[in-house]
Amino acid sequence: MEHHEVIIIGAGLTGIAQLYKLKEAGFDTLVLEAGGDLGGTWYWNRYPGCRFDSESYSYGYSFSKELLEEWDWTEHFSPQPENLRYLNFVADKFDLRAHMRFDSKVERATWNEDNHTWTVRLHDGAEFSCPFLLTAIGILSAAVMPRIEGVERFKGQSFHTYHWPQEPVELAGKKVAVVGTGATGVQLIAEIADKVEQLYVFQRRPNWCAPLHNAPITPEEMAKIKASYDEIFDRCMQTAGGFIHGSDPRKMFDVPEEERYAFWEELYASPGFGIWLGNFRDVLMDERCNEQFSEFMAEKIRARVKDPAVAEKLIPKDHGFGTRRVPMETRYYEAYNRDNVQLIDINDTPIETVTETGIRTSERDFDVDLIVYATGFDAVTGAFDRIDFIGVDDQKLRDKWETGPITHYGIQTHGFPNLIMLTGPQSGSGNTNFGRGVEDIVFWAADLLVYLREHGYTRIENTVEAEERWNEHVRDMYDMLLLSKTKSWFTGYNSNVEGRDTIRYVAYNGGAPRYRKRLAECAAKGYEGFVLA
Repeated sequence: MEHHEVIIIGAGLTGIAQLYKLKEAGFDTLVLEAGGDLGGTWYWNRYPGCRFDSESYSYGYSFSKELLEEWDWTEHFSPQPENLRYLNFVADKFDLRAHMRFDSKVERATWNEDNHTWTVRLHDGAEFSCPFLLTAIGILSAAVMPRIEGVERFKGQSFHTYHWPQEPVELAGKKVAVVGTGATGVQLIAEIADKVEQLYVFQRRPNWCAPLHNAPITPEEMAKIKASYDEIFDRCMQTAGGFIHGSDPRKMFDVPEEERYAFWEELYASPGFGIWLGNFRDVLMDERCNEQFSEFMAEKIRARVKDPAVAEKLIPKDHGFGTRRVPMETRYYEAYNRDNVQLIDINDTPIETVTETGIRTSERDFDVDLIVYATGFDAVTGAFDRIDFIGVDDQKLRDKWETGPITHYGIQTHGFPNLIMLTGPQSGSGNTNFGRGVEDIVFWAADLLVYLREHGYTRIENTVEAEERWNEHVRDMYDMLLLSKTKSWFTGYNSNVEGRDTIRYVAYNGGAPRYRKRLAECAAKGYEGFVLA
């Protein structure tokens, strides 16, 4: 059996960064990746329109001045092909690929208390062992299909957006159905509306969407960005979400109405998440404030969609702006002004079945050439549930987390020693600019492993009391925000997954600075809350 000091599951943004830090520290590290190559999210999600909604230069790695100087972003919000090229560039520059094994889907990981090691078994039967097992499996990597009868019956081409084929998909002259209008569906629909013969959009719950305002980055702009990286990353360190956008601390109703609306118009015309994260703080905390801003956004939708009936179907009625993830869009609402695009509200006319030729609702049949399921993910914990993690006394992780995850800092859970979760539930990365959040935990985890090595420790496990304290804190942070009252992946809901119909505390809403401070204090106190042996 092949043995390594550290095994990382996943070669996406997180796994690549962690491998870099551990290679730098001299650890014998192997990365096991289910895909045919590195890239994670940016390897799998190849659907048209897929791109960053973080500013490119705020998302990329900060750990190498040389890398920052050498890489040029071409757009303010970089598209998937460029993002994948970037990660390959990083891996090649630092000779990381040699430490990766592709087409290596992990099926099971079993803890051995006798020798303080994990045994990792792949889908093809290959086995590896290591003292320390690190998960970099992503928070949106367990794609889920809708629970619709007959999905396998369709004779044409069909797939989930996460599994968009690597080979070109012919869209011209095709009748296409897209099921879902979440963040992925919004990007896809806007991108293909003018390329297909007919587009049928099947919507269950509309989302509040805001303009991305993407643009190319000129060579002059890129030069200014490179000269400002220290300031950019410092700004990201200061904001709750790890973005360049920080909330306005003024009380919304303390600002005169005319000034308030002028501010909102400015945000609406600005690029990126400013309209969500740079707004008045109490828009996300106070229902009266949220209602007023939601109506401002509703009027924007009505102004952009010509058919009033269609516009009303695109305006959410079950949640306020920003209480679910805000999809960033480019000409999304204008797509519904096209003669070849039809919106089908499946609340009014439910999907009854998928047929051999298309989708049947209670009203009629829609015959299509291609069905794309933009139906999201079993977020945060789903990727963990798809691997058999077997800890102390043969306890399975999915059983422990059946009613919701319980962790210490989102990094460990009691009963699973030496299992370090880099983007685990309740960690700081899930609710931040992912590139920035990932570095916080990757740097901390590397320091932890160096500390264990220097002190001769072979086992680390958090205490039950520590994870109980952290879970209470996580719940308190939910109570501060309106999102705790909204059904979304932030609160663990997913109607396409059985058992995901009650709130699950999967995210950390206390903000990146607070999370980073907690981690630093933990390390300074000899890793308080963990038992080292």
